[in-house]
Amino acid sequence: MGKFLKDNYYILVRMVLMLIYSMYGLSENMIQAGVPLRLLLLVALYISVMTVKELAEGWKKAALLAAAVIDNILLVVSGGAGFILLACFLGFEILSYLKAAIPVYFLIYLVMFADTPLGNLTEFMVITMLIVFYVQHEYVVAGYEKQMYEDTVLQQGMKREYENREYEVRAELEKKTLQAENRVLTERADLSQTLHDKLGHSINGSIYQLEAAKILIDKDPKKAGSMLQSVIDQLRGGMDEIRAILRKQRPEKKKMAMLQLYELCADCNNKGVEAELNTEGNLSAITDALWEVILDNTFEAVTNSMKYARCKRIDINILVMNEMVRCRISDDGVGCNDIKDGMGISGMRQRVRNCGGTISFESEAGFTINMLLPLRNC
Repeated sequence: MGKFLKDNYYILVRMVLMLIYSMYGLSENMIQAGVPLRLLLLVALYISVMTVKELAEGWKKAALLAAAVIDNILLVVSGGAGFILLACFLGFEILSYLKAAIPVYFLIYLVMFADTPLGNLTEFMVITMLIVFYVQHEYVVAGYEKQMYEDTVLQQGMKREYENREYEVRAELEKKTLQAENRVLTERADLSQTLHDKLGHSINGSIYQLEAAKILIDKDPKKAGSMLQSVIDQLRGGMDEIRAILRKQRPEKKKMAMLQLYELCADCNNKGVEAELNTEGNLSAITDALWEVILDNTFEAVTNSMKYARCKRIDINILVMNEMVRCRISDDGVGCNDIKDGMGISGMRQRVRNCGGTISFESEAGFTINMLLPLRNC
């Protein structure tokens, strides 16, 4: 019931006012000479038309307002000035329907020049109350409701955009994960095939030779020794081939490092913190030792941001220049006024110092770590 009143208070108040002004007009006639039947019928018709108008739209509402105007004119002609308040009410209804400007509402004060039993002061108070009521709803409450509606639409649009973006990120991450898994499976299959092709026949031949040497070791030790030496040479050569194959199949440090950094960002996104990796320049120029420093310090920085910064976003930027590589890790968290060298920061300083680089910290807006590492010294 409370929600119904809240949603329809404007209609209910107008209906109550219409009934009060109708009853006032009837009561004035009752005082004078009783209420003629035609007045009762006209009032009933007026109330019916205005009630149905609330359910109508477009031209139907305009037609019903026109019918109410005719009915009100008949009431004033038949019932006298007692129905002048009902005419004022109808005037405000028409202005509200036409979305008239605020100054137009004050034209209703012209009714005060008519000769009515109310008196000018009462008419002034009634008309002023109606102006306040209608203007407040049309230009204050309605404007507020419109703004709320627009804000709701905007919020829903932003929510849909966020959900679509989240879906796209997850789909892209799943796609990349699937591609990485397929690449790993392909590399494993290639490795298995290579080992089979390169070493399978050699090992089988060595086994046959060992079986023969076992039989000949007592009958012809010299020949058995020669066969054993041949097996040793074959197995030594096989070991060299295995090392060469594994060196060739081992993924590059750059690829492994980038994969770890992407996985770190994905983990942050899954925990509700937006993380993004941006790279620029020739990443192949970064040595394996530098990748170790970048990885260790980045993991340390991101872990601290997730634990202490209460941030919503983390950015990881790697820029490769001619002689240096710059790595910048920043968040939009609460920052820190007094930066103390704990175990984490001391470890980052030590790793950078070992490579001949420099590291600095900023905490004006969030927290930022800047590393500048030489490409040739490490």
